[in-house]
Amino acid sequence: METPARAADPGPEASIEGSAVRAVGTTRPGGRTARTRTAVLTAVRELIVETGEAMPGIPAVAERSGVHAATIYRRWRTPEALVIDVALEDVNQRSPVPITGDLRADLTAYTRRLIVDAARPGGLGFLHALAGASSSPDVGASALSGLVEPRMGQFQRMLDAGGATELTPMDLLGLLIAPVYLGTMLGSLPDEVDAAAAQLVDNALAVEQYRAQARRG
Repeated sequence: METPARAADPGPEASIEGSAVRAVGTTRPGGRTARTRTAVLTAVRELIVETGEAMPGIPAVAERSGVHAATIYRRWRTPEALVIDVALEDVNQRSPVPITGDLRADLTAYTRRLIVDAARPGGLGFLHALAGASSSPDVGASALSGLVEPRMGQFQRMLDAGGATELTPMDLLGLLIAPVYLGTMLGSLPDEVDAAAAQLVDNALAVEQYRAQARRG
């Protein structure tokens, strides 16, 4: 997955590689579109809590939300895309990407929030949603790059502001996000949140420094 080009904002929804899957970006649509989206995503959250199903069916979501199933199929097309949309919105709200220009401070603040969020009940829902979507023939791993594009764009802006020329959003996925989720699952992170965040951020900045030195020869 390459760093997305952000020259033009495609709007709140962007088609993925010609498929029917939709990715909802950070721009909030207005009017009836916003109300429809809110009603649908609220219904998905409620059904997951009430039924324990990781992937509520679209007919059930339509009945709960009061939004016609045809509208949901037209905008999201698959239950996997619905759950990914919910997961991305929740992650964006609970773990915003700070962009202050101080790379260590930004990475530390983000990683600390990510650790706290992952450890809460249901905190691994985003990981489970990605896993379910990647295994779906209607979504697949190749489409996930488009689904998470807005988030990756936020990471790139944080790196740019901090002058990190040797790190990419995918590096942050491998050096920060994956260790947090895996460490939470296995209970292998340091018990103290600040210590765990500092350890991971030190690793990421060490990679940045090593690559910069290697480039200078």
